[in-house]
Amino acid sequence: MNDDLKALIRTIPDFPKPGIQFRDITTLLLSPHGLATTVERMVAATHGPVDLVAGIEARGFLFAAALAVPLRAGVLLIRKDGKLPGATIAEDYALEYGTDRIAMHADALAPGARVLLIDDLIATGGTARAAVRLLRKAGAMVTQAQFLVDLPDLGGADLLRGEGIAVDALVAFEGH
Repeated sequence: MNDDLKALIRTIPDFPKPGIQFRDITTLLLSPHGLATTVERMVAATHGPVDLVAGIEARGFLFAAALAVPLRAGVLLIRKDGKLPGATIAEDYALEYGTDRIAMHADALAPGARVLLIDDLIATGGTARAAVRLLRKAGAMVTQAQFLVDLPDLGGADLLRGEGIAVDALVAFEGH
């Protein structure tokens, strides 16, 4: 069903290191039809009303803002730690070698806010799972996440599903 969108995503072999097949969405973003169709299909996949669309830095911001308008929702930014002014709350998560940390403004949402999590791609799910923990720590009701691309061999979407999140992705690519 989304082969038209998949065809707009360029694969760059061996980036950022040998053996990785980088899925470059910038080619889809350059297409007015591709971008509009992506947003329309993500909006259609949204279950029920949402109060906020949370985008993960940085490409998730693009889709969060685009979806928030037709969903009549606000946009919540989930950023790398140290990038937001004012009081923040943060969550650590594991990387292949070490850890990283994401943050959001401490006053970004009211307890019970219905939040849709958005990012461009889900691979291992580390960042998305940390974002869910962070949002829930702030009192959000997070039950759904959407991605343009899923790399199912890396298992991130399944890990999110295991945490009670309905996960939708428009396209999937095998491998890493």
